[in-house]
Amino acid sequence: MKLISWNVNGLRAVIGKGFMDYFQKQDADIFSIQETKLQEGQIDLDLPGYYQYWNYAQKKGYSGVAVFTKKKPLQVVCGIGIEEHDQEGRVITMEFENFFHVTVYTPNSQDKNARLEYRMKWEDDFLDYIKELDAVKPVIICGDLNVAHEEIDLKNPKTNRKNPGFTDEERGKFSVLLQSGFIDTFRYFYPDLEGAYSWWSYRFQARAKNAGWRIDYYIVSQRLKEALQKAEIHSDVMGSDHCPVALEIDLE
Repeated sequence: MKLISWNVNGLRAVIGKGFMDYFQKQDADIFSIQETKLQEGQIDLDLPGYYQYWNYAQKKGYSGVAVFTKKKPLQVVCGIGIEEHDQEGRVITMEFENFFHVTVYTPNSQDKNARLEYRMKWEDDFLDYIKELDAVKPVIICGDLNVAHEEIDLKNPKTNRKNPGFTDEERGKFSVLLQSGFIDTFRYFYPDLEGAYSWWSYRFQARAKNAGWRIDYYIVSQRLKEALQKAEIHSDVMGSDHCPVALEIDLE
């Protein structure tokens, strides 16, 4: 089973930058996107062979996630059941026969960590939600989690300490997630690989210099470890300030 996740940072913009070519070439079983920046009716994607599920933010041109899947889920839920969080179009959960698939766009703590307090509440509530799912059947989580977990996960850890996405608080919450019975699949395969990033600032020629951050993930329940086959970061794919990440897993 092949899974792809990509923060497109505006779907309409990336459509004109080769999105469909990449989508068709990958032929993924489940293809997830974050930061669609759309409202319902603003785009009509023709994706033969795929079911489409969308979650839009109430605020126009903001956030939003979508999932395209070849196999129809047993059920689909938007949000995590908490009104404070569910206005921003950040989560889609699909239930299949033997697993849950969760696409998420985690809130950014913003400049000067103005939203860090809210982010901490989100982290706690999202983890509670994931653990409830995991008690029923294994979970696959993908998306832009807006945190570089360890120093190896960004180019300049010392100068970014305390900056949004690399605060002790955010990194600590990610550690708690993993300690709750989950695996960072890329680090499972590549525990010591440096220079593997999924996001680069548009400033200072960051991408050309590979001065990036790894903030896009596939996280799976610990008990799916033996099913993991391959994890990749498609850093050569352009069109967004993020690149796609991929997971191959045997769930048959």
